[in-house]
Amino acid sequence: MATAQFSIPTMSGEDVVRKLDPLYPNIKTPLAHGDVFQLLIATVLSAQSTDAQINQVTPKLFAKYPTPRTMARAPVRSLEKIVLSTGFYHVKARRIKEISKKLIEKFGGRVPETMEELLQLPGVGRKTANIVLSAGFDKVEGIAVDTHVFRVSRRIGLTAKDTPEKVEEDLMKITPKPEWPRLTLLLILHGRSICFARKPECEKCVLSSGCLYFATKYSK
Repeated sequence: MATAQFSIPTMSGEDVVRKLDPLYPNIKTPLAHGDVFQLLIATVLSAQSTDAQINQVTPKLFAKYPTPRTMARAPVRSLEKIVLSTGFYHVKARRIKEISKKLIEKFGGRVPETMEELLQLPGVGRKTANIVLSAGFDKVEGIAVDTHVFRVSRRIGLTAKDTPEKVEEDLMKITPKPEWPRLTLLLILHGRSICFARKPECEKCVLSSGCLYFATKYSK
């Protein structure tokens, strides 16, 4: 993946929050859940899928297997049938069963509340851990970098890094810590509604005046 060449961001994370905040008021994680365990499982399932699709699947999943103990005991075939429409269902069914077992064996059936412990769960990376900590425990330890956050933050000029981990580091440096969860959600929503991967609607974007992509494309 090519790395954009520029020296400093044209905007800070705080600038982005200030400009986007009026467009997306009162937002919270769009994944439906009844508790932190369900949030964790829903977040794991959301990889390579949409929140809307996950919200169609999880009510049936959690009605049948609502706790780590019941999900740890669930037959993989049963889990596969329920999560089939989320994509990569073989891997996801095994993963949520493995996570549930780990929660029982190592954490007494509870979802841990630290980044270090969450990263010990099978297949859980910083993105998932950040979402669980922020939305589940109201703890801010980082910025969840999904495909939208990665794309939009690079496009507008907040970072030139080419891995989610490095992008997260840059975003944390240029954004006040209390704004980290808000920046995540705003970039996700903006990436879904305006800053599309193939054809961003720059003429509608409130970030255009400070956007690296806009300046590069339209200054010629």
